[in-house]
Amino acid sequence: MDLNRALRTATKTGKVQFGISQAKKAIETKQGKLIVIASNCPAKDLKDQKVIPVIEFPGSNRELGAACGKPFSVSVVTVIAPGESQILSK
Repeated sequence: MDLNRALRTATKTGKVQFGISQAKKAIETKQGKLIVIASNCPAKDLKDQKVIPVIEFPGSNRELGAACGKPFSVSVVTVIAPGESQILSK
């Protein structure tokens, strides 16, 4: 599975949230299905939690934003609903 394609599809057809604070809220409420963290994300403590599965994106936050089809940097993407994406099968 191509992670970039899966992220773009999830962003377009599903429900995703961007940012560290949104990811922390999703962990607290246990509503997220997957967290994708950029390799240069300052919140490495998100990886250590055991509530929601975590994938480390191999690129920077700029590359993660571009993979999601956004014109800005994204440190963390929380997938709430994958839509037509196969991102949860990774």
